[in-house]
Amino acid sequence: MTATDPALTALAQGWCALSLLHGRIEAHIERALQAKHDLSVREYSLLDVLSRQHEGEGGHLQMKQVADAVVLSQSATTRLVTRLEDRGLLERYLCPTDRRGIYTNVTEAGLRLLDEARPTNDAALREALDEAARNPELAPLVRVVESLNVPA
Repeated sequence: MTATDPALTALAQGWCALSLLHGRIEAHIERALQAKHDLSVREYSLLDVLSRQHEGEGGHLQMKQVADAVVLSQSATTRLVTRLEDRGLLERYLCPTDRRGIYTNVTEAGLRLLDEARPTNDAALREALDEAARNPELAPLVRVVESLNVPA
């Protein structure tokens, strides 16, 4: 295969379309969350991921798992946790069975903000997908996203 191979060109165009769709959706949601809740998409995602933790075996996520879930490096995730902790939306505490482990939980204030922001996030996502569906290059990708049934 060469750089001008039609298969590679089509693959690159597909990747560009996917990247464009992601960027448009993220930017639309970001604007809505910032305007109504003073939250970034990453902050919302982190609160959402951490709100799904539970007590018991495997209930709390390690920082690497959290970083993977919000698609950030561990250091960026730690900085994000610190910012949200400073705002009173998260709290950290030592693992009761392993004093080396640190857990991060969403506070009551964080849960309230997440509950308030969830409809904004969902509406902005729907709006962004509807807008993208009107673009012939993005419409097939929108249909794929809409057909996915992936557990959170």
